[in-house]
Amino acid sequence: MFVSESQDKSLTPVPPKAYLVSFLHPGESPEEALSLLTELGELVRTQGLEVVGSQLARLRHPEPGTILGKGKVQEILEEAKSLGAEVVVTDDVLSPSQQRNWEKMSSLAVIDRQEVILDIFAGRAHTREAWLQVQLAKMNYELPRLVRKWKHLNRQRGASGGLGGRMQGEQQLELDARRIRIRIQMLREELATVRRQREVQRRRRLVKPVPVVAIVGYTNAGKSSLLHALTQADVLVEDKLFATLDPTVRRYLLPGGQEVLLADTVGFVRKLPHLLIDAFKSTLEETRLSDYVLELLDASDPAVLEHHDTTMGVLAEIGVGPKPTLLVLNKWDLVSEERQRELLAAFPEALPLSVLTGEGMSRLVGRLTELVKALMPRRHYLIPHGGQGVVGQIRKYCFVEAEEYREDGVHLTARVPLNHLERWEAYLCGAPPEGEGR
Repeated sequence: MFVSESQDKSLTPVPPKAYLVSFLHPGESPEEALSLLTELGELVRTQGLEVVGSQLARLRHPEPGTILGKGKVQEILEEAKSLGAEVVVTDDVLSPSQQRNWEKMSSLAVIDRQEVILDIFAGRAHTREAWLQVQLAKMNYELPRLVRKWKHLNRQRGASGGLGGRMQGEQQLELDARRIRIRIQMLREELATVRRQREVQRRRRLVKPVPVVAIVGYTNAGKSSLLHALTQADVLVEDKLFATLDPTVRRYLLPGGQEVLLADTVGFVRKLPHLLIDAFKSTLEETRLSDYVLELLDASDPAVLEHHDTTMGVLAEIGVGPKPTLLVLNKWDLVSEERQRELLAAFPEALPLSVLTGEGMSRLVGRLTELVKALMPRRHYLIPHGGQGVVGQIRKYCFVEAEEYREDGVHLTARVPLNHLERWEAYLCGAPPEGEGR
């Protein structure tokens, strides 16, 4: 059937319009608040909304019921309406009562940064465990908010997507609350089962003496792009916040034959909802159990220092202890010479890099090789003739520094991965070279 151009346009979904509000807290610089407002805009666009306006409101004395004074709230809501907004998004987390009060004062839906991130995660979680964790976070978020009167935006993502709906009547609220509590319990039980299965799989993988390098950093810093450039891995690479949530682990062969596992993890973000900390613990489990950390920063972002602080804060919060770390400044080709000098002064140990142009990639591989090699003890092994299979394994998993064939067998001096040193020692009866430790 022929469809006219006008009819075809009418079939195209129109993104809901959003008005953004950020708060300038006492002691906070306007630049920092504006940076958060810009980031909120990126999150909202990632969610699929169209930003029609925004405002930075000074917060002097927080009001328990509305955060801002009612007059200021009314002013914001009127401006949002005049711009055709259907939803107001605040950068600060709103309590259930604050959301209700804002919505009572207008015909608009009012959501906060936390709800936006939850909604994005709901649409981006692909593994069963990540999906369960996000659903559990959403249920815990919705439970105290059942009395909200306005329907939220239909994100057209099926049962797992979108934001909640209208609840009517006290009896219905009780039924819905009971249903959510039952659902929460079921999610927790299924999540526990999935976690046990994943732990078994991880233990099997860690039996192999392969060092693990976790790639961490702020969302959209280029982690997936770096993994793809190094390993040609088939991973999603998009210029979006939280383009991927599920960890991707790929093998990579360093110069000299040492094999490592590179783990791409979910990007971090400022003001991470506490409801999602458990979800981050899962996707960042590879980081907690890794041998080394490669922190990737977007050098072109004005808030790169804050992004570094956020990354370190989230790692500490999820229990990642101190590890050998390589700091990399990506998108170096987009930074002016003056800004480059400033960044190198702030991060003197950092390695400049551009995944896009390839600048610095060879230096990265060299530094990564040095990082992995530095913590490997040096050992001398004597393998009897006929044990070429063992020699091949050592070449594959260790850095071989010397190899000599003698009458009694093959003498190998190699750097051995720390996480499986005991296993190799027991098997090969290795010992440090004479007069040497590590």
